[in-house]
Amino acid sequence: MGSASREALAQARSALNAGLDTNAGGELLQAARQIAESPALAAALGDASASAQAKTQVVERLFSGLSAGARSVLAAAVQGRWSNVDEFVSGVEELGIRAVGAADATLSDELLAVVDVIDRHHELQLSLGSKLADPAGKVALVRSLFSGKTSEASLSVLAHLVASPRGRRLDASLRRAARIAADESGSELATVTVATPLTAEQHARLGRALSASAGRPVRITTVVDPELVGGIRVQIADDVIDGSVRARLDDLRQQLAA
Repeated sequence: MGSASREALAQARSALNAGLDTNAGGELLQAARQIAESPALAAALGDASASAQAKTQVVERLFSGLSAGARSVLAAAVQGRWSNVDEFVSGVEELGIRAVGAADATLSDELLAVVDVIDRHHELQLSLGSKLADPAGKVALVRSLFSGKTSEASLSVLAHLVASPRGRRLDASLRRAARIAADESGSELATVTVATPLTAEQHARLGRALSASAGRPVRITTVVDPELVGGIRVQIADDVIDGSVRARLDDLRQQLAA
């Protein structure tokens, strides 16, 4: 995300602190999908050269059915100067996820649990990732599979991402949503890739080290990849620490090929 978009998002996030209804997050996700599905509307609301007042009036007119809190957040978003229209749409989506996460502290953990289920079922991955399948049918599928097994909050985020993929892989979108929700609750998510499973002691020790480094709690998701050979790869947001044997071998191959 460009620097202008990061600033616009930070400004819009201040509207989340005004005490929103519990359904505001879902409303914002619906608004993000509506905007994404209308290039003309997205261009009008994400246009950095258009006046903030005019864009706010469009929000009040087209999204009058939203709660006052959700409209205030959307209005704050359109008043920002985003780097481009795509980042504006992503910003509205993130605001929705943050609002859902603020109302349900377990959102990040539940989204990661959903990703784990999807990752373990190849046919489900294909069905949900199909560009030819009807979005409504995919939403109905995930609701039938996960209703009663996860919260309505995580279902709302899952349904949104399934219905509005915008060219993204579902697993990557869900992990991003989990990171956003964790950040909203004051913690970080770290994806730790290892060649063999960590012991409970190793997991706890690594969690303490990462939390001390990040300056706030870090929750770890472990991925086992035997191709690493040995060592460990840690990713927190966009930061990657790769101490795996595979990475060192790749570096050596590049040096020999130079």
